[in-house]
Amino acid sequence: MKKYQQLAQQIIDQIALGVWLPGDKLPSLREQVTHSGMSFMTVGHAYQVLESQGVIVARPQSGYYVAPRPVARTTAAPVKVMRDEAVDINTYIFDVLQASCDTSVVPFGSAFPDPRLFPLQQLNRSLATVSKTATAMSVIENLPPGNEALRHAIARRYAQQGMQVSPDEIVITAGALEALNLSLQAVTEPGDWVIVENPCFYGALQALERLRLKALSVATDPQQGIDLTALRQALNDYPVKACWLMTNSQNPLGVTLSAGKKQALVALLQEYGVTLIEDDVYSELYFGRERPLPARAWDEQGSTLHCSSFSKCLVAGFRIGWVAAGKHARRIQQLQLMSTLSTSSPMQLALVDYLATGRYDTHLRRLRRVLAERKQQAWQALHALLPAEVKIHTSESGYFLWIELPPYMDASQLSEQALAHKISIAPGKMFTTGRAWDNYFRLNASWAWGEREQQAVVTLSRLIQQQIEKNDGIPD
Repeated sequence: MKKYQQLAQQIIDQIALGVWLPGDKLPSLREQVTHSGMSFMTVGHAYQVLESQGVIVARPQSGYYVAPRPVARTTAAPVKVMRDEAVDINTYIFDVLQASCDTSVVPFGSAFPDPRLFPLQQLNRSLATVSKTATAMSVIENLPPGNEALRHAIARRYAQQGMQVSPDEIVITAGALEALNLSLQAVTEPGDWVIVENPCFYGALQALERLRLKALSVATDPQQGIDLTALRQALNDYPVKACWLMTNSQNPLGVTLSAGKKQALVALLQEYGVTLIEDDVYSELYFGRERPLPARAWDEQGSTLHCSSFSKCLVAGFRIGWVAAGKHARRIQQLQLMSTLSTSSPMQLALVDYLATGRYDTHLRRLRRVLAERKQQAWQALHALLPAEVKIHTSESGYFLWIELPPYMDASQLSEQALAHKISIAPGKMFTTGRAWDNYFRLNASWAWGEREQQAVVTLSRLIQQQIEKNDGIPD
């Protein structure tokens, strides 16, 4: 029996003997470390096991308490902070993504918007123009931190939102994912604790696995976003080094935090001296009148690394992203030189040429309008065709719908069945290391709605209904 299991069993035995009564407060993690002589991580793991079994309950900003009813009759409360010392999800994510790459498959599981919405002809003209004028020095001029004109253009877009971001702190990267990975690598060491949302973008889980970091997954709601009380609990209980969050159009839920919550988030992380790595790739895809500010707008201490890209709003194939890295800019440039060396020089130059035409904002206005229309159309079709037991969570931004199946269903199983019918979905298991979202899946609503998409939903509905009827036949 491992040490954490020994401690968990010891506490269970003490409760059975009446040493701890229902409602009693248990020693804190730090007190238990002192009493038991075990490590902080071992004690934390034991408490997490007891909480998942319903033996104890956690009260935010208070501590752990013996469950108020006998264990056998207690249903465990939803875990607000889930820890994982060894993230192991990359293989599953790879298999799901590979299965949906077939062009004959209806791409509801895709992470990218319909590429036909992008101004590809104009971008190709810009690429052709710069290819004729590029010199042997172009590659050197576009080494980290990246093309100077492109960094200035990005800085000016920050300025339009009232944010003071110097071009000198911007590092151009091969897409937002490289920006996020480099940011994470710049502020952590293997074995450090990193907070992510639950559920979260699967790229964050893959990064934690690759860098051998430990995950603290904090409860996140489709309507309200991350639970700040649970976040404080995690910051209080663990030596957290960084926090990877999406504050605008969160993937997969779609939720955008309110301005007040973003401000409170920044203040909370600064209170504990934790770096915020802000993944903000969908902020241009809002449906209202004003673009939502990132959390970075409320950071006056330079503790936020703001990462974004042109991949979701202009062109995916160019793979151009950036990080406004502040004091970490030099470190990120060094890490980039040791990995990818630099971002594609022709692609950087082509973007500079395109942005100079002044057509970008016109394109964005059309893109936002079309995505809003397609998302509404997809919602209406799903609402009309899916069984009544299925809930559809939507948001006023982006192009994802978050679909909630009955609690006894497994979206991974549905995904396998759907792929047999040439339909891909993104099951909830891709976005967490736990089981809380097994009965959910993400659906990409950016595609033009036609007979193919309509029939795909009819098929999904039939597969779901079959599972519902099968469950109804199982005796209680």
